[in-house]
Amino acid sequence: MATMEECRSALEKLAENLAGADGDLRSAAALDRSVSCRITDLDVTFLGRLTDGRIEDVTAVPGLPSERAEIRLTMSGDDLVALVGGELHFARAWGSGRIKLEAGFRDLLRLRKLL
Repeated sequence: MATMEECRSALEKLAENLAGADGDLRSAAALDRSVSCRITDLDVTFLGRLTDGRIEDVTAVPGLPSERAEIRLTMSGDDLVALVGGELHFARAWGSGRIKLEAGFRDLLRLRKLL
């Protein structure tokens, strides 16, 4: 089972990847939205802000946050680490239910380029 620090490191790596994207990927990430990543096996939710292709102000809260983020991911810590490490393919994991992604329809259309 992935630890809190491993999950935080994976999210930092994801933020770096987004910040370094260019072209279509950069425009897809150029949203201004609240984001959350719920790690089910640790019962923690990482909250942040996706802005100008970067994830900023990441904090961790126990359990579910009091407010719903505009873009919400849910997965296990191991799946987050594997996803960011390139060992887990997002579409397959999403299709099998290992990863859940919730967002508005327009956001989903833009995010599909990233995922």
